[in-house]
Amino acid sequence: MSKIPYPKTKFLKVKCSSCNNVQVLFGSAKTIVKCNVCGEDLARPLGGKAKILGEIVETLL
Repeated sequence: MSKIPYPKTKFLKVKCSSCNNVQVLFGSAKTIVKCNVCGEDLARPLGGKAKILGEIVETLL
């Protein structure tokens, strides 16, 4: 019996530290992700997984 492969990255709900807006973003973002409300950086790419700059509220599958 073979195992079902699952992705190593997930979608994350991240709360902005300046305006408390909650936004969904990809854990391996390849570009800088900005808050839709105030424009503050929420994530920066690091080559693999992104550096999350806000608070991770929830991990989505």
